[in-house]
Amino acid sequence: MVRPDEKKMMDLKGKKILVVGLGRTGLACTRFLAERGAEVIVSEVRPEAQIQEELRGIEGFAVRVETGSHREDSFLSADLIVVSPGVPLNIQPLERAQRKGKEIVSEIELAYRFCNCPIIAVTGTNGKSTTTSLLGEIFKTAGKKVFVGGNLGDPMIEMFFSPGQVEYVIAEISSFQLEAISQFRPFISILLNITPDHLDRYSSYEAYIEAKGRIFQNQGAGDHAIVNADDLECTKLAARTKAQVSFFSTRRQLRAGCCADDDCLCYLSGEMRELFPVKDLSLTGVHNYENIMASILASRICGVSTDMIRLGLSRFKALEHRMELVRVVNGVRFYNDSKGTNVGAVVRSLESFPSNLILIAGGKDKGGDYRILREPARGRVKALVLLGQAKEKIKKALGDMAPTHVVKDLEEAVTTAFRIASPGDTVLFSPACSSFDMFRNFEERGEIFKKLVNRLPG
Repeated sequence: MVRPDEKKMMDLKGKKILVVGLGRTGLACTRFLAERGAEVIVSEVRPEAQIQEELRGIEGFAVRVETGSHREDSFLSADLIVVSPGVPLNIQPLERAQRKGKEIVSEIELAYRFCNCPIIAVTGTNGKSTTTSLLGEIFKTAGKKVFVGGNLGDPMIEMFFSPGQVEYVIAEISSFQLEAISQFRPFISILLNITPDHLDRYSSYEAYIEAKGRIFQNQGAGDHAIVNADDLECTKLAARTKAQVSFFSTRRQLRAGCCADDDCLCYLSGEMRELFPVKDLSLTGVHNYENIMASILASRICGVSTDMIRLGLSRFKALEHRMELVRVVNGVRFYNDSKGTNVGAVVRSLESFPSNLILIAGGKDKGGDYRILREPARGRVKALVLLGQAKEKIKKALGDMAPTHVVKDLEEAVTTAFRIASPGDTVLFSPACSSFDMFRNFEERGEIFKKLVNRLPG
């Protein structure tokens, strides 16, 4: 569990702490630090005119905000630097501060040092949000007081603003957040899968894998690691941990852990064998079965009964923008999978359908290899509709496989897909790219897609 005596506890009063980035995470860190008496400076590259809403979030706090650029002297004079996930560690002010011996931490590292309850940390390229939310539902169903957040929704540091005592923290953790940890040690770490992603930030796929593997680095014999046995990169990373490892698999039988067995998911521990019929689950698809199995394992480690797990699984509703059925129009099904922001996510989405797919894809390229989509698209995708900055790159990788339509925006993509679709077809909006060339985030992109679909005649 949590070992406060092993942590490098921090006395914040009077300490000069620099928060880099004033997004949602930066705001939460700023409030937390200021309330505890730290001398807080915020460094934000956006001009002041663009962050008025954020500035209102720290009104009343004695905080100095530097906007428009990063001032190196603030980095070099700080006692501690807290970096928001969106800020790369290789920017010059951070590199200079690191050379000067300044301590640089992520928000999850800061939160960990003050946390006095067990942390369940969920990472992986895909499925993090669903697994984190599903665990939250199961634990709440079992009557446990939990904080659910991290990279999903509220930053971990927000747990300290929650009313009442928190028994467990269930946190989605990204590779960006893991880059600047030193002591962060979850009681349970979950590694769902690893496929190429964020190659616009990392120097190589190997560097991205190493960042994911940091979730295990501080775990000991009293901790637990839950790992996808079907993912080679995951199992290689798990071999390094000192934690107790539990595996899940959809492809093969296991002697212990969780696996698929006919029409059930099976939890195995010693002589215990507990079945979770697929027909009783609210989520479908192989990728969701992996998320469910990881959640079952974590729940059982924490003493949640099988009955409560089953009830929590039945209550859970699929998250918005993740394989979300929007509407059936004239026999054509429209799915919003705006959260499909990388190639690996789209592979799993394509595999959820047998055939007759019209795939809408494209956005801001993240350095992924779209040729990976060729095999799952073969025999499934009957037409491609491409948009955004990456459209020509995707066309080059996939355009010979099916009729391809290049469009200027999402509205034209929806109308084109509807025009070429026949009754019985499925239109899948799964971009394989980030949203930042045309939208604020994947949520806005998904909302606009749904509005456009709901305007279609029929």
